[in-house]
Formats: sequence, C-alpha cells, structure tokens
Amino acid sequence: MSGLLFLIPVALFMGALGLAAFLWSLKNGQYEDLDGAASRILLDDDTIPSQESRANR
Repeated sequence: MSGLLFLIPVALFMGALGLAAFLWSLKNGQYEDLDGAASRILLDDDTIPSQESRANR
C-alpha cells in the first residue's frame, strides 16, 4: 500500500508533464504542416549535369 502512495503522484506528475509538452508543441505550431515534410523529401532540386558539360571538364 505504501508503494501506491508513491506511484500514484509520480504517475500523475508524468501525465501532467506529457500534457504540458503536448500543449507546448501545439502552441509552437509543430502540427501545422504534417504533409509538407513528407512531400519535401521527394522534391529533388539537384539537376543532373548533361553529357556535354561532363565532356567539357
């Protein structure tokens, strides 16, 4: 029984800490653009040099 007197406040504190971290992330816009990062990785801005520019080196 004395273990519960220790574990229940610890569990409540950890739950409150997790909730505070979640609310902080909402406030700072972490969930604004969920699809942007997934699409951004597919966009490749590097161009492949043509055969002529390789021959001129």
